[in-house]
Amino acid sequence: MRSFDSLSEREILALAIAMEEEDSRIYADFAEGMRDTYPATADIFELMRKEEIGHRQRLFETYRAKWGEHIPLIRREDVKGFVKRRPFWLMRPLRAEAVRKHASAMEMEIRQFYEQAARHTQDASLLQLLDNLAEEERSHARKADELQRTMLPAEVREREDEAGRRLFVLQVVQPGLAGLMDGSVSTLAPLFAAAFATHNSHDAFAVGLAASVGAGISMGFAEALSDDGTLTGRGHPWLRGCVCGLMTALGGLGHTLPYLLGSFYTATAVAAIVVVLELAAISYIRYRYMDTPPISATFQVMVGGALVFAAGVLIGTS
Repeated sequence: MRSFDSLSEREILALAIAMEEEDSRIYADFAEGMRDTYPATADIFELMRKEEIGHRQRLFETYRAKWGEHIPLIRREDVKGFVKRRPFWLMRPLRAEAVRKHASAMEMEIRQFYEQAARHTQDASLLQLLDNLAEEERSHARKADELQRTMLPAEVREREDEAGRRLFVLQVVQPGLAGLMDGSVSTLAPLFAAAFATHNSHDAFAVGLAASVGAGISMGFAEALSDDGTLTGRGHPWLRGCVCGLMTALGGLGHTLPYLLGSFYTATAVAAIVVVLELAAISYIRYRYMDTPPISATFQVMVGGALVFAAGVLIGTS
């Protein structure tokens, strides 16, 4: 990698052209990725893309006048001091607030670059151009605020926030809740059947652990293979599968871990308390994110859990 101080004026300008081109394409990806869910925010990034294209054109015209048509290939990653960027713009779904913060960091980085570049040039016209671009990048933050005020009034932002909430529920909460319910409820019967059949904490723990891990793997693959998300908008299948599988395993492990206690009766009492807390958490999530009435959510989950718990105890004691 080259140090910034070792770059010539020609190389600095070539780097600036490459940076502006890269940033314009990132803004285009932001606009494309947010168009369906956050159309007003997408329009803001489309305007920012056009600004970066204008900057690149001015830089290229200055470069061509001084050094001709050939531009050396020099990029951010070839020079020390630049922050390594995660390909955030390729992720789906894009979250509006996170994208805005990422764009703000991009603007700060290129403004600092122009300020540093201006201190390393002796050419008057090039110095003027770099100073102007640094000032324009400095004004971009203010311009972005103005654009958000004009293009994102309160009612538009509220609609976009609601759209983001729906995506979060669809792609994270739903598979996580399905896994938590399955793990918390389906493992009750084998765990407590083994516990009451053997009256041995170690045996009960082994059965509960096997049931939890097995259910997590099964639910994870079932969710990941259910659909690819292209038509349903449910997001990347393997992300959903991981969320669902992990929550399934956690749901079962919650009331399995008490059986690490040596006393069987103490472990069973603690496990029963954990079950009640798990079912209460599921009821709250259904109420909070799935718009289920609190009484209905509590009744459905508690009754289902009680029936499975009773089945396990009856089978274990028979």
